Amino acid sequence: MNNFKQIIKQLHTFLLLWSTQSFSSLGSSMTGFALILWSYEQHGSALLTSFLSICTYAPYVLHSIFAGTLSDKWNKKVTMLLCDGMAALTTIVVLYLLNTHQLQLWHLYVVNSVNGIMNALQQPASDVTITLLTPRELYQQVSSLRSFSDSLITVLVPVIASSLYAFLGLRAVIAFDLITFMTAWLTLIFLIQIPALESTKNEAAETFWQSTKQGLLFLKTHRGILDLILFLAMINLAASMYQAALPALLLSRKGGGETVLGLVNACCGLANLAGSVYLLFSKPPKSRIAVICNTLLFSMMSENLILALGTEPWMWCLGAILGWICIPIMNTNLDVVLRSSIPAAIQGRVYSARNTLQFFTIPLGYFLGGYLVDWVFEPFMAAQSEGLLVQLFGSGKGSGAALLFLMIAILGIVTCLIFRHDRYIWQLEKTE
Repeated sequence: MNNFKQIIKQLHTFLLLWSTQSFSSLGSSMTGFALILWSYEQHGSALLTSFLSICTYAPYVLHSIFAGTLSDKWNKKVTMLLCDGMAALTTIVVLYLLNTHQLQLWHLYVVNSVNGIMNALQQPASDVTITLLTPRELYQQVSSLRSFSDSLITVLVPVIASSLYAFLGLRAVIAFDLITFMTAWLTLIFLIQIPALESTKNEAAETFWQSTKQGLLFLKTHRGILDLILFLAMINLAASMYQAALPALLLSRKGGGETVLGLVNACCGLANLAGSVYLLFSKPPKSRIAVICNTLLFSMMSENLILALGTEPWMWCLGAILGWICIPIMNTNLDVVLRSSIPAAIQGRVYSARNTLQFFTIPLGYFLGGYLVDWVFEPFMAAQSEGLLVQLFGSGKGSGAALLFLMIAILGIVTCLIFRHDRYIWQLEKTE
C-alpha cells in the first residue's frame, strides 16, 4: 500500500493530464465514429468513407517530419492548448454546417485535413510531456494506463456514439465532444505544470532544417529503431486496409448491420481492455522484442482469417477479440523500448520522423482498402457463380471484402515472419 501511494504521488500530474485528455479523446472519437456512419448512410461507398481517414492521416504524415522540431523548440503546454483549440473550432464548424443544412462530405475532408495537421504538432509534444512527467522506472505502468484508457474508449465509443446518433442525432454527439474538450482544456490551462527541457548552446544555435534533420540522422545511426519502425509501417498498411474494409464487410453481409459493426468494435475494445488490465499487474517480460513480434503475428493471423471465413456475428466478434487482445501488450513494450532508447531532448524530432515513416502507409492502406473493395474484389466475386471462392466467401455484397481480408492476413503474416529475423531489431534489447 505504501508503494502504491508513492507511485500515485510520483504520477499525480500525469494522472490528472491522462484522465482529462482521455475524456476529451472519448468525445473526439465519438464524433469521428458518428461521421463515418453519416458518410456511409449518405453515399454507401467504402472508398468515399475511407477518404475521411485518408484526409486525416495524409496531412499528419506530411507535416510530422517538421512538427517534431517545432515541438522540441516550442512550449509543450502552449502547443497542446493551441492544437486542441483548433480541433474544437473545426468541430464547431461542422455543427454550424449541420444546423444550416449545408454539411457535405467534402467539408469533412477539409476538417479532417486540418485536424491531421494539428495532430502532427500535438502528438510529439504530448509524447515528450509524458516522458518529462514520468520516472523512468514507471514507463511500463504509464504505458499500461494509456493502453487502458485507449481500450476503454474503444469499448465506449461504438456504444455511446451509436446510441446518441440513433436517438438524438449527430448534433448530440458533437455537443458531448465539445463538453469533453472544455474539461481537458481548462484542466491543462490551470492545473498542469510541464517541466521545461534545457537546450544546449549547439541546439539553440541550430537552424530549423538542422534540427529537423536530427531526427532522421538519429534513425540512420540507430538501425534497430529504424527497422522496428519500418516493421510497424507494414503492419499499419495491413491494419488500415482492415479498417477501410471492415464497414463494407459488416454493413453488407447477411446478418450484419450497424448494430453488428458496433458490437464488433466493442469486442475490439473489450479485448484491448483485457490486455491493458493484464499489463497493469504483470512484470516486465524477459524479451520485449519477442513480445512485439509474437503478438503482432498472432493478431494478424487470427482476426483477419476469421473475418474472411466467418459468416456469423459471433465469429466476427471472436476474431475481433483474438486480434486485439494482444495489441496493448505490443504497444506498451514498443513504447518502453522507444522511450528507453531515445534521449528526451530529441524525442520530439525522432518521434516525428518515426510518425512520418511509420504512418505514411496508413492513408495508402485506407485508399487501397476502399478501392480494392469497391472496384476489384466486389466486382470479381459478383462474377463468380460457383466454385471454391464462393464456398469460402459466399456470394453477394460483402463477399469481396471477405476475400480482401484473406489477402490482408497473408500480408500481415509474411511481414511478421520477415522482420522477426531482423538482427538489428533484436539488438535493441541490449540498449533498452
